[in-house]
Amino acid sequence: MLIKQDKNKARQKRHLRVRNHISGTSERPRLNVFRSIANIYAQVIDDEKGVTLVAASTMEKGFKDYGGNVAAAKAIGEQIAKRAIEKGIKEVVFDRGGYVYHGRVAALAEAAREAGLKF
Repeated sequence: MLIKQDKNKARQKRHLRVRNHISGTSERPRLNVFRSIANIYAQVIDDEKGVTLVAASTMEKGFKDYGGNVAAAKAIGEQIAKRAIEKGIKEVVFDRGGYVYHGRVAALAEAAREAGLKF
């Protein structure tokens, strides 16, 4: 009998493996991405202090469109970059959260780069 693999558990293992090498500092915090089926979330985190500096998601009141598509990911990427630059954060380390750099994750990253974040 075949046992179906738990995709989320495999993603979490990949994320832990990547997190052993990536860490956000106060000079260069970590841009973390989490995506669910219906929404996408982004946070800029200082791992030394354990503090979220900036956050944006499709669950916020001002966001009216569907959050589970590439257009929403682009909007969140622009929004997180704008908020980070307002706080004085220009360079980040990108943490894709164990997801493949494709689709919504790549769209968010590209939009954040175009809006002025460097990574």
